[in-house]
Amino acid sequence: MMSICRGAVLRGPELGEKDSSGARFKPLQIEEIEVAAPGSHELLIKVLAAGLCHSDLSVMNGSRPRPLPMLLGHEACGEVIALGDGVDRFAVGDRVVFSFVPSCGHCLFCAGGRPSLCEPGAKANGVGALLSGERRFKDKNGHALNHHLGVSAFSELTVVSDCSAVKVDKDLTPEIAALFGCAVLTGVGAVINTAQVSAGQSVIIFGMGGVGLAALLGAVAAGAYPVVCVDIVESKLEMAQTLGATHVFNSKGLSTEDTVEAVKKITSGGAAYVFETVGNEQALHQAYLSTARGGTTVAVGLPHPSKQFSISAASLVAEERTVKGSYMGSSVPIADIPRLIALYRSGRLAVEKLISARLTLDQINYGFEQLDQGVAIRQIVLF
Repeated sequence: MMSICRGAVLRGPELGEKDSSGARFKPLQIEEIEVAAPGSHELLIKVLAAGLCHSDLSVMNGSRPRPLPMLLGHEACGEVIALGDGVDRFAVGDRVVFSFVPSCGHCLFCAGGRPSLCEPGAKANGVGALLSGERRFKDKNGHALNHHLGVSAFSELTVVSDCSAVKVDKDLTPEIAALFGCAVLTGVGAVINTAQVSAGQSVIIFGMGGVGLAALLGAVAAGAYPVVCVDIVESKLEMAQTLGATHVFNSKGLSTEDTVEAVKKITSGGAAYVFETVGNEQALHQAYLSTARGGTTVAVGLPHPSKQFSISAASLVAEERTVKGSYMGSSVPIADIPRLIALYRSGRLAVEKLISARLTLDQINYGFEQLDQGVAIRQIVLF
């Protein structure tokens, strides 16, 4: 049975130039969508809340190439309204948070406890399909629409693999629950899973967007000290201070050398763990230079695939440095999302402070313009 709803469709990879009023042309089109019934091991979900993330923006501006047209959105919470054949872990009425890498459970990485690297999941995400290889969306003219990261959450209804959903308690408000699908999972996960920061160890975080601030929450919860936050937007640094940063540094207009010198001075020669959450190769270079001897640099943001990162080979050996990537917070979503929610409930993760605005679906282009200009942290579309 086919369902009809509204969703935000990307048909071109450009954000668009500014018009005479200074506003951008609208890259996302709010369209009427046909949603097919869920197939085997799939769920039909009524989306309740979805976050605006730089990963969506990266598809919109072409820095993360994806097959178009595509129904965007990946950080969200929803309610199960129909089940496909073979689904036995969910029931109609369940509240779920989405995981943007479906875990097949059988490949080498899934079997080894690293579902964020699931090979079939990555392949499906790359071609804009569900884990099954199918597509469940069509536009009003009957043309297929691609799925974004197996989720496509900027839609009133969506179909996902049952491997892309994690059940959560219904008393958790949708706008808070949505954040655990990406910002919190990625940022906090990078600190506690990828880096495994311990109490008393020093941390520097480059980039105070939603993921960077979530990493800050994770560092504070882990007992790191000092925790230094770097950005070029003063309001974001002020937010970082309210969330527990011991030091903040505005690098706007400064050279790499001056920025590195300043943060190394704060941390007495560099931090044990330095996180880059911007997705910029220059910021990653600064992060590496700001890392102490024997320390670890963690790349969390995703630059354009063509960008390269160069380091001193001698420093890697002679200073016993480590450079690590962290995708989806190196997490096991079915275990880590409930664990992080428990930390939030205990008062140790002030996730609610990451929300900077609440929007309707019709305001989504405005929201992405705010995100692109660096004046928003996490904006939530409520359905």
